[in-house]
Amino acid sequence: MKPLIIMLAMSNTAAIILIIALLLVAGVIGYLTAWFYAKSVYTPIIKGLEDDKAKLNREISGLKDDIGKLNIKVENLNVKINGLEKELTEKNRLVEDLRKKIKE
Repeated sequence: MKPLIIMLAMSNTAAIILIIALLLVAGVIGYLTAWFYAKSVYTPIIKGLEDDKAKLNREISGLKDDIGKLNIKVENLNVKINGLEKELTEKNRLVEDLRKKIKE
């Protein structure tokens, strides 16, 4: 009953200031509670995601190394193919020359 008497004894301005101050304090308490709750819930999730990200980045760098090795291998095989094609054309010329000699 005393708070009611105190409120009646206050002026309107003092009551408004008191209500606004109490609302601000309640807002700060609510904000801090929500912040601490979110921090406690989402921090482990974020750490797990960061670990997954680090693991995937390591896999990506390993795959890039593999791609580089495979590109070098492909280039070597292309050089080998070109060499074999030149050798084939030389052999075909030799075969044609031998056929001409046989026909003569």
